[in-house]
Amino acid sequence: MPNRYRIVLADDHQMFRRGVKRIIQENAELEVVGEASDGLQLLEIVKQSPPDMVIVDVSMPNLRGLEATREIKMTYPEIRIIILTMHKDREYLYHALSAGAEGYLLKEDADVELFAAIKTIRQGGSYISPLLAPQLTDIFLERQRPREGEGKFPSEVLTTREREIIKLIAEGKSSKEIADLFFISSRTVQHHRANIMRKLNFKKTADLVKYAIQKGYTSTDGN
Repeated sequence: MPNRYRIVLADDHQMFRRGVKRIIQENAELEVVGEASDGLQLLEIVKQSPPDMVIVDVSMPNLRGLEATREIKMTYPEIRIIILTMHKDREYLYHALSAGAEGYLLKEDADVELFAAIKTIRQGGSYISPLLAPQLTDIFLERQRPREGEGKFPSEVLTTREREIIKLIAEGKSSKEIADLFFISSRTVQHHRANIMRKLNFKKTADLVKYAIQKGYTSTDGN
């Protein structure tokens, strides 16, 4: 028998993980080789024995799914990742794709679409839940649209975590200090910082500090 396709599940709801595992086990070509209840546990499982695919929720304790996705993709770019979530918002889809996920599937569709998503991604494609087609179109149009004003992305594309990191950078915190505060790696902080600079079209930290003050993210007054 050929080697089965190895999958790790990550979701903080044990009953939901069991349901997804049951679905996957219906296919003899697939095998669930690990389960995680939070992002840090997921990273440890992947480190010990890298799977072919990770299916991960967005909202988890200790390290969120999107941050775990970025970490995995930086170290193991060959691992395929499906975000399996209840979030239908465009912002979540945008950041999942930006983090490197090949798939974005709604939990409500898992029982009917999971196999199609896995098959498509195994063959080198990507898979987005059909219910999210309008959001995907909006993201594509936004990326194609010329930037206005100072050429910056709208500030609303920044995640809550990115706004928190902007605040701490403006207050003079180092990457290590920020990492310790959020229980993430310095590498993840650097990745967030690079994404922020790219989204806002900034080249220098001074521009970031000025932006943070203008937006009220920090009380730093420059004195």
